[in-house]
Amino acid sequence: MKIDFANLQYQYQLYKNEIDSAIHAVLNKSNYILGEECDLLERELETFTEAKHAIVCSSGTDALLLAMMALDIQPGDEVITTPFTFIATAETIALMKATPVFVDIQADTYNIDPSKIEAAITPKTKAIIPVSLYGQPADMDEIKALADKHELKVIIDGAQSFGATYQGKSDSALGDISCTSFFPAKPLGCYGDGGAVFTSDDGLAEKMRMLRVHGQGQRYHHKYIGIGGRLDTLQAAVLLAKIKHYKKEIQLRQRVAQSYNHKLSNSVELTLPEIKTDRTSVWAQYTLRTPYRNALQEKLQKVGIPTAVHYPKPLHLQECFEYLNYKEGDFQIAETAAQEVISLPMNPFLMESEADFIAGNLSGAK
Repeated sequence: MKIDFANLQYQYQLYKNEIDSAIHAVLNKSNYILGEECDLLERELETFTEAKHAIVCSSGTDALLLAMMALDIQPGDEVITTPFTFIATAETIALMKATPVFVDIQADTYNIDPSKIEAAITPKTKAIIPVSLYGQPADMDEIKALADKHELKVIIDGAQSFGATYQGKSDSALGDISCTSFFPAKPLGCYGDGGAVFTSDDGLAEKMRMLRVHGQGQRYHHKYIGIGGRLDTLQAAVLLAKIKHYKKEIQLRQRVAQSYNHKLSNSVELTLPEIKTDRTSVWAQYTLRTPYRNALQEKLQKVGIPTAVHYPKPLHLQECFEYLNYKEGDFQIAETAAQEVISLPMNPFLMESEADFIAGNLSGAK
């Protein structure tokens, strides 16, 4: 049996007529950058998330940059985040010439541990960036309380969690600014790079709209130093076609996760993912933990089961962040997770027979 990790080709064939029609409509109009489909997509995103403002942009990385630029993060400022995430979270902080300050994660959710944040706050701290890792929001009540207490801003890195909820509220409607990614393999993905920022603040929304087009409010009149952060109209067209099906796909992802949970519940060698009761995950990844990861990954590869490791080396130990002077042992939970996590195939179209095959091969790799 050959199993597809994300099954993007199957998804395309399923929605082929809608997607092709949407793409050809853009080609016929030849308005390729921030065309009307981008405006339509923003309205759809606002409806879907109940966020007041959705601003589409060129990638999830640029979404983070736009958020920090809008909040006026300056060189020498400190921004607290997690070391167990994709590098873009901290890379964008460094690109702003601010200082990433890492805080360890929770062992069960892999999200930043709010109980450890306050000790990392200094007079230079300007913001906190929690990451909704693998599709599950972080402990936002606790994080927001700390931010309010210390007059800090909260930027949510929701690159993996579009459509997830926290206490019934969309992940994209939390924080001062929430960011997401539409990278093809994300739960809602386009056919290239794409992203969005969300906010309820009218002033921040207006500023980010300008920042994504080189800081201009009208053509060739530049109020801010900005970036070329616009979304291609073709990508917006793809997303408009796919978002119609997204609520159903989230339900299907839940079904796949529940199937895995049931089939693997008796394994003593595996630590299954845990979703807290006051929130939902969109299951960007289904990530297990095992001290026998290498042997398990090798075994699964031999029988045609693809796996991935998100992420094998925490950010505080990456060469590019050596200047921060962190060392091995500083964030032990993140370091252990990096050595043990393994992600299984996860997509809305994974068949029960495929889940059975995967589960059947997940034992005896010790």
